[in-house]
Amino acid sequence: MKITWVTRAFADYRLPVYKELNTLSIDNLTVIYNKDIVKSDLSEKLENLLGNRAIGLSDEKVLIGQKRENSAFANSYIRIPYQKNLISTLVNTEPEMMISDGFFQWTYAPLYIRFRKNIPHVMCYERTPHTERNVQWYRERYRKLAMKWIDRIICSGSLCGEYVQSIGYSPKKIHYGHMVADVNWLTEFSKSVTSEISTELKHRFNADLVFLYTGQIIPRKGIKELIVAWNKSKLNNNPETALVLIGGGDQIEEIRKLIETKNINNVYLLGKIPYNEIATYYAMADVFIIPTLEDNWSLVVPEAMSTGLPVICSKYNGCWPELVTEENGWVFDPLNNQEFVDTLEHTLDHKDSFTLMGLKSQQIVNNHSPEKAAQSIWQACNMAYNNTKH
Repeated sequence: MKITWVTRAFADYRLPVYKELNTLSIDNLTVIYNKDIVKSDLSEKLENLLGNRAIGLSDEKVLIGQKRENSAFANSYIRIPYQKNLISTLVNTEPEMMISDGFFQWTYAPLYIRFRKNIPHVMCYERTPHTERNVQWYRERYRKLAMKWIDRIICSGSLCGEYVQSIGYSPKKIHYGHMVADVNWLTEFSKSVTSEISTELKHRFNADLVFLYTGQIIPRKGIKELIVAWNKSKLNNNPETALVLIGGGDQIEEIRKLIETKNINNVYLLGKIPYNEIATYYAMADVFIIPTLEDNWSLVVPEAMSTGLPVICSKYNGCWPELVTEENGWVFDPLNNQEFVDTLEHTLDHKDSFTLMGLKSQQIVNNHSPEKAAQSIWQACNMAYNNTKH
């Protein structure tokens, strides 16, 4: 089956999925993307994988809106792009199956081709009822219309599936499991970090138990709520514990001042660090915390899990039903300050279980491999193909 995936942009974690899907399709996968957005090293890797079936387009125009800010909450902006030659390029690949990412961006091309030529179309999706709580009427109306030309939707998880069904998509046409994280190198590197290295790094933070956050320091990630709860909890200025925050963003100075104002001496705001050094911090940490106020599927969660960490996860993170259970972590409401405080203190009371919980994290994340993601996509494509008239 000749498959063309119209994606506009992709990250490292997609490459292993492309590789597996290309194998399943017997070297019949084509990927069309925006080469002005995708990093050059990723473009090269994709070209090495697919050859001339990796098609990068450039000079995208924006018909409405402006460049998306990663720090923005969902539906706080609108952006309608137009890529010259996208539709003709898609047609020229002679696809028997099309894959898209989400309703907007470059999905207009496979929608149009599905309408005009009846070529089946499968869409990967991530949004949840929470991220779409403030969705505008015109977005939702467009999605309901577009669903007529989407034969199957592959959701990231059960929360995503709930949203898709809420706008009228048949549960019989929903598949699950297209999201993965690029965890292999993290897993292997963390194994190479010796106990001496971890102990030496922990001494830097003067703690036996390190709570770690990695990601953007922006309002959407709930870092301010984390600092307020930490300050109120018995972890604050506890000689046994430390909170390490890694990442940059437009809220970093506000958080720094908040830590100083509250006179908290066991929270460390490190800012950005090179990506290849993050594994050392995962290996050193005892538990991972993600207090996000809105995320479809945080890739840092499976990253942390792959290194053997239990997870304290916000209920506003779309990945928690699949990745975080009572066996490997805790789920809480970061907007409920008392619940946040109670959760932090509860984890401290169960510190002796961290190692076993971390092992469970690794078992769970192994079920979200590139191979299984590709199999889910392949199954959706086959069912869409078989149910579409040619």
